Amino acid sequence: MSNVEHYEYVFLGGGKGGKTLAMDLAQAGKRVALIERGMIGGSCINVACIPTKALIQNARVAHVRNAHRHDSDVTEGPKTDMKKVLGNVRSVVSGMVDINLKAFLGSGLDLVLGTGRFVGPRRIHVEMNEGAARIIEGEHVFINTGTTAAIPDVPGLKDAQPLTHVEALQLDSLPDHLIVIGGGYIGLEMAQAFRRLGSNVTLIQEAPRVAMREDEDVTSEIQAALAEEGVEILVGARPVKVTGTSGHAVTIELESGAVVSGTHVLVAAGRTPVTKSLALDAAGVETDERGFIKVDERLATTAANTWAIGEVAGTPMFTHASFDDYRVLKSQLAGGTMTTKNRIVPYALFIEPELGRIGLNETEAKARGIEVRVAKIPMAVVPRARTNGATKGFMKVLVDQHSDQILGFAMLGTNAGDVVTAVQMAMIGKLPYTVVRDAIIAHPLISEGLNILLGKVPARAAHQ
Repeated sequence: MSNVEHYEYVFLGGGKGGKTLAMDLAQAGKRVALIERGMIGGSCINVACIPTKALIQNARVAHVRNAHRHDSDVTEGPKTDMKKVLGNVRSVVSGMVDINLKAFLGSGLDLVLGTGRFVGPRRIHVEMNEGAARIIEGEHVFINTGTTAAIPDVPGLKDAQPLTHVEALQLDSLPDHLIVIGGGYIGLEMAQAFRRLGSNVTLIQEAPRVAMREDEDVTSEIQAALAEEGVEILVGARPVKVTGTSGHAVTIELESGAVVSGTHVLVAAGRTPVTKSLALDAAGVETDERGFIKVDERLATTAANTWAIGEVAGTPMFTHASFDDYRVLKSQLAGGTMTTKNRIVPYALFIEPELGRIGLNETEAKARGIEVRVAKIPMAVVPRARTNGATKGFMKVLVDQHSDQILGFAMLGTNAGDVVTAVQMAMIGKLPYTVVRDAIIAHPLISEGLNILLGKVPARAAHQ
């Protein structure tokens, strides 16, 4: 076809891993096209990590400012001016979008604003945002389209026009009563943030507890912390019918017969890969039963010279994991050997107390038959936590029963995500836990708690 535009590298979607690799290749003098529907910089900057954390920070400030009111009456905290919050969030986002746009254009790549679908192997038809169309073909093609919020198949839920985290970030007025469906990371962050901003909040979780990927002691502490701030948490609660319209009045009937009423409903019940609209069959790219693209440990799909990056490839749903996909692909294109096999991905949940975790937890170790030694301390024994008045939570470590290798670490407490990084470095370096235990950590830092925690690790079994 004479109207086909040829590139060495074509990226469908501009998420973290893809945009970083695209700019690298363009800066190296390669002919690169990046097709993006309009979220310059990807979902992290526009509708996910950055704006949600900006919202959470605004909520934290409001919570601190109004602490005396929360102490006296958690059910009727002061309301926050959401127009100001929205302005703050948009300011953060617009600044980062501008930085990314300048980086895109400065790299020399061809930024194609439109919606793409495959019409053949490594050939993409793009409906441009301004109305025209282009056909773009690449020697190498990278699919980086991400995921969207899943809406459960509950009668009436779609008709209720529920919020997802995307629409919640655009609210310019505060919900009187927000109902959150889903007790995973997004649901928990949104529930606490809107409670702190002044909404009444009810969280509905079908599973028996929130944050089901975590150990029970972690989820119990999370539920207690949110309940103390006035978030109503219903676990083992299955919605069976929804009536009304989000933004006005919504009623949710539960399987138990209970009824929950509110003004808004926010769905945070999992993610769906953006693959149905891509015509992947035309490209020879296979997906699994959930719609995620099948890839090997090199992130190669079932089609030649076609790769997938980030969440759409089943990569853990974190920006830092997508960025590691970039490293893997950069290595593969250069003839290297880096893969996704056995990589250690840290988790972070941005509530208060903050959750950070890496490696195995107790539940996973038991399921795999791995013998571990476990040590646990309350945050109240960490000097800096006491000076900060942030004594909720705990630290917990798993050490191999037959060696001194750290297999996992979880922390629920202030600065947990940063402390996890220190443990992560020890795990990557395969250092015995005793090295971190005996390290001189500055006093009084939160990370000093590692000295205390690792000093509690039980000795190896006598037969060892």
